[in-house]
Amino acid sequence: MSIPVLVDCDTGIDDALALTYLACRPDVEIRGIVSTGGNVPTAAVQRNNLVLAELLALEAPVAAGADRPLVQEPMYAEDTHGPTGLGHAVLPEPSRTADPRAGARLWVDAAREHPGELVGLVLGPHTNLALALEIEPRLPQLLARLHIMGGALNHRGNTGPTSEWNIAVDPEAAQRVLAAFAAAPQLPVLGALEATEAVRFTDATLAELAGIARGSEHPLAQILVDALRWYFEFHEADGFGWMAHVHDPLVAAHAVTGAFARTCALPVDVELLGSLTRGQTVADELGRWGRPPTVQALRDVQAEAFIAHLLDTLREGLAHRG
Repeated sequence: MSIPVLVDCDTGIDDALALTYLACRPDVEIRGIVSTGGNVPTAAVQRNNLVLAELLALEAPVAAGADRPLVQEPMYAEDTHGPTGLGHAVLPEPSRTADPRAGARLWVDAAREHPGELVGLVLGPHTNLALALEIEPRLPQLLARLHIMGGALNHRGNTGPTSEWNIAVDPEAAQRVLAAFAAAPQLPVLGALEATEAVRFTDATLAELAGIARGSEHPLAQILVDALRWYFEFHEADGFGWMAHVHDPLVAAHAVTGAFARTCALPVDVELLGSLTRGQTVADELGRWGRPPTVQALRDVQAEAFIAHLLDTLREGLAHRG
């Protein structure tokens, strides 16, 4: 039986890898893609998602979300992901028609169509899921489970000193989502930076992906290589050396396999007022708040095993779709 999945993303280099990974798995059926502004504006994300869905022969609806966060002004990461969101990659013009629904409405409709079955993945800011909760407050009970890439739990940030990008773009939305899903039958799974930064693509990883592209007739393989070259260049310019932290695919893989990391139950909240720490995800590992857990946080990532699994899945899946 296939796993029905809705992906909310701000595509984005690592988002594109995660979408491709999910499309390459025969046991996963993508039932919807929501385009959220973050790495690049919503219109650019929607274009990327329409092209990727077409190249991957996905029948899932692709819906554009809100064009700004709930409260603060938008911010984007073209330095990290390139002006279009996919680095050096040049995409064809999309010929596919976008779904006319708003992203928040697609969340609600998909959850109602598959009650208790749909797996939700938030790989970008939480804006559209927060708006969906206003339409349907029962979403935490309707989803099988929510999986989130975001936050930094007692770990340095990658946006501000203590804040991670997906949360920092729309802290109010993230706070509302975490508060609502604390009452879900299964707590949301949170892949924060201390987990996802264990996944480091090296030059050898990039070379292996380039080999997959040379051996594949699928155009998306080379698109991913060209996108990742930009990501490597950014990380080198940012002081990390010739490598790339690849965040979203780990969360996607754990969502559909339950593998490559263990989880730890923690109370987590989002700081909204701090003049130095706005957007920080605060985890109470010592139990000082006296609150029950609100997330299951990924821990002890098996990074090498995951990267091997990711590349094998892409190799086999793109060959099948080529």
